[in-house]
Amino acid sequence: MNTKARKVMIIGSGNVGASAAYALLNQNICEELILVDLNKALVEGHVQDLSDAAAYMPGMMTISTRDASDCADVDIAVITVSGGALKPGQTRLDELTNTAKIVKSIVPQMMAGGFNGIFLIATNPCDIITWQVWKLSGLPANQVIGTGVWLDTTRLRRTLAQQLDIGAQSIDAFILGEHGDTQFPVWSHSSVYGSPIGSVYQRHTGKTLDREQLAEKVRKLGFEIYAGKGCTEYGIAGTIAEICRNIFTGSHRALAISCILQGEYGVRDVAIGVPAVLAQSGVQQIIELHLADDELAKFRHSASVIQANIARLP
Repeated sequence: MNTKARKVMIIGSGNVGASAAYALLNQNICEELILVDLNKALVEGHVQDLSDAAAYMPGMMTISTRDASDCADVDIAVITVSGGALKPGQTRLDELTNTAKIVKSIVPQMMAGGFNGIFLIATNPCDIITWQVWKLSGLPANQVIGTGVWLDTTRLRRTLAQQLDIGAQSIDAFILGEHGDTQFPVWSHSSVYGSPIGSVYQRHTGKTLDREQLAEKVRKLGFEIYAGKGCTEYGIAGTIAEICRNIFTGSHRALAISCILQGEYGVRDVAIGVPAVLAQSGVQQIIELHLADDELAKFRHSASVIQANIARLP
């Protein structure tokens, strides 16, 4: 019987980190949660508050705080640090410089501390920081992943679900590319139990699906949430929990996450959102889709934007 406690370290205890911890706790995904933050009073407050919530759970969960370098026994390290809030008119790419400097100071400490688990990057700009962590860590590519476009994919599915009156879990539609402005839905592979999304939409509404309008709506959803409440936290927390669960269970389920490509889709040495199969070792395989010509062009454009911003890393 495997009695090893599953351990998740969350680096950054702001809105996203704290919400992710709460999601992991409520879904009983691990036995130990470790929170890391430079603000010691904040992180200790979260530990005590989460410990109160954990007391209502059927099992026992240990919640603690440590330094990031004390990580040799950690299975999954979730990076949620941020270089500062976005200003009006800025995009996720504008967060790069400040966030990258923080990451550059943390990851070498963790590697010196003996970390050999899986890095899960949930900070923006996600794909570029995922690549940075891969390079700084020296870990195999399968052990460094980003939340990528899985949240965007979920937003696409729930938006379609509301319009079609169908459960989001029954809709096979997803986003590829950057977790940012160059992302795009893959309409050539989108369906409801094999029936093309456009056909289902036409039958249900009597109208033609406006694909560009829907893609733009999904692309802007995060910014609409941000404008309303000053942050996004619950959706990305659910994304983090979903990815951690599929890693720990070795589900071999495919999610659209940020992975390091080494020739797939004709792209090399870049992190970008693609469907990938998750196992306990991280990414077990990357699924290479046959994209329509216009989709392949969008994918390669998205990759070029990410690569151009990788070049900006400090």
